[in-house]
Amino acid sequence: MYRRELMLGLSAAVLAACGQTPERAVGPDGLPLQSVYRIRPRDEAAVQFRMLDSVNAIRQRAGVTPVELDPRLNAAAATHARDMSIQNRPWLFGSDGSSPLDRARRVGFPGRLLGENISESYETELQTLAAWMGQNDTRTVIVDPNARFMGFAWFQEQSGKLWWTLNMGSDPAVQQAIPSAV
Repeated sequence: MYRRELMLGLSAAVLAACGQTPERAVGPDGLPLQSVYRIRPRDEAAVQFRMLDSVNAIRQRAGVTPVELDPRLNAAAATHARDMSIQNRPWLFGSDGSSPLDRARRVGFPGRLLGENISESYETELQTLAAWMGQNDTRTVIVDPNARFMGFAWFQEQSGKLWWTLNMGSDPAVQQAIPSAV
């Protein structure tokens, strides 16, 4: 039952996003030709809020409170997305050895970082979200009932490859702050 509702919710989000997508060229077989998904600077806010709305639709179906974008977590996500591109590998540690917790602390996020999802792909943000929802560990980050804040960012290479990062954090009034390294 939950899976069916989730798929309906994601389908609705994808359809809503389709209204803003230009027509794609069709090949001789009648199927759309492959194209590179490019995020233009003027579309950055729309991409970020489309992801936020989609995440909150999923969270609503899961019976947990919505999250809001946090500029500090957005900054941590953007830093890591660019760093993954430089390293040319999707993984949770920065080229300086930093962990997701280190990056959240560096940007001054006062709550607890609950999780970080990453991806290397040529897919849209909604296709990436669907892939994350298909895996237990990344789905758990998205629907964590303690989450109140979300950071979401990406880095796009000239080739069109996208490096996605999504962070979820708690409300500092409810959760203990991230411990500082001593």
